[in-house]
Amino acid sequence: MKGKQSGMTLIGFILVLGVVGVFVYMGMKLIPMYSEYYAVKQALNGLASEPGVAEKDPAKLKDLFFRRLYISYADNIKTENVKVTRKEAGWMMTVDYEVRKPLIANLDVVGVFHAEKELSRRSGIE
Repeated sequence: MKGKQSGMTLIGFILVLGVVGVFVYMGMKLIPMYSEYYAVKQALNGLASEPGVAEKDPAKLKDLFFRRLYISYADNIKTENVKVTRKEAGWMMTVDYEVRKPLIANLDVVGVFHAEKELSRRSGIE
């Protein structure tokens, strides 16, 4: 009695390899976008934990924020994406930005990111 062979054919293997390749390629485009967003969140948290942050003016806050981002090589955030507004016990820093990366031919991946953090006397205590 002969055993029946089972397994993947060459065409099936190439199709699976193609699908996996597309997901890996998309991951190569998306992961840097999200790691940059994580760097923005870390910069905001670090700025909030800095002593005396509530007494600084908005220009100094933006300067400190961009110094923290410079370390992370975050290139998509510009000064016009950062807003600092007065809050009762300090400041509210909001970062809204969009990242557009080409994917395939005329298709783009667009990421819209929003991060905000209250910079007050209490924020470093939490």
